[in-house]
Amino acid sequence: MSCASKEFGYNKKHQNHLALIDKMMVKDNVITRIVKVKSLEEVFNIIQQYPLLGKFMAYQLAIDINYSEIINFDENSFTIAGPGAERGISKCFLDTGGKTYTYIIHWMTENQEQEFQRLGLNFQSLWGRPLQAIDCQNLFCETDKYCREAFPDLKSNRKKIKSKFTSNPQRIDYFYPPKWRINDKVKETLAPRLLQLEIRHLQQINNRNCQQLSLELDFLVKTTPEIPDNISK
Repeated sequence: MSCASKEFGYNKKHQNHLALIDKMMVKDNVITRIVKVKSLEEVFNIIQQYPLLGKFMAYQLAIDINYSEIINFDENSFTIAGPGAERGISKCFLDTGGKTYTYIIHWMTENQEQEFQRLGLNFQSLWGRPLQAIDCQNLFCETDKYCREAFPDLKSNRKKIKSKFTSNPQRIDYFYPPKWRINDKVKETLAPRLLQLEIRHLQQINNRNCQQLSLELDFLVKTTPEIPDNISK
């Protein structure tokens, strides 16, 4: 949640945010500094210098920029636990042995395969892409949210969910950062499954809605007891 202070002198929140964008992108041309840095942490440090952006928002923006083509740092080279992740870690571990939140996130990232095997979990990776530090950070945050409803006895400074899920019938067009090199793998995975089910507007399928299609296929397969012979390819 972005900060709502009147840092730039405006009464309305969005006006201060627009002023921040103007300062970063127009007046300071911050992108020229970002493309010259040598690490993801340096990107974070540049962004964190600006008002209205706390350390967690600065980290999220650094990761988003790193998803683009203008910089390309190891995603696991730097991470920060947000407030939700800190609460989630506290709910997952009885004793962290004095380790920092950052250490725990890195440990989870580095040891995920061994832990999946130890626990007998058939984890479905993202077409071969393992969990990154930002993913593990987010998982701890989501665990905290889930526990507020499922295990309310696990006390923390957040007790309720801010908003409930509302279904949206509109299609969301997903695609992955090209540098991950998995968009083609998504299409290859879906191709044989498309031969089994009749999908409307098949000609409109492209890289940008493959994930949504995958979700729809999963639902159809689970809810269709028998696939009729007369379904066309």
